[in-house]
Amino acid sequence: MTDEPRRFARRRVELCAGECRPHVEDEWRGVLVLVEAGEIELRCELGGRRRFGAGSVLWFTGLGLREIHNPGVEPAVFVGVTRSPPET
Repeated sequence: MTDEPRRFARRRVELCAGECRPHVEDEWRGVLVLVEAGEIELRCELGGRRRFGAGSVLWFTGLGLREIHNPGVEPAVFVGVTRSPPET
């Protein structure tokens, strides 16, 4: 193991079946999102919806999202990855 600083930060979110999570644009700015398990549905402020399954890689900013929903019967897991701020 090295003493090198971490170059990336990870954030794991799990949604139970039928659960919704309000979207906060600033939380996801500059974050690459990977759907790790299950399926998520992105719901837009203007009513549009799109589903993404395990293995999908996407982002949540600039899309006019209202919420992230798990339309399935199994837990949905997505992971956000971003660069860690430089250490001083």
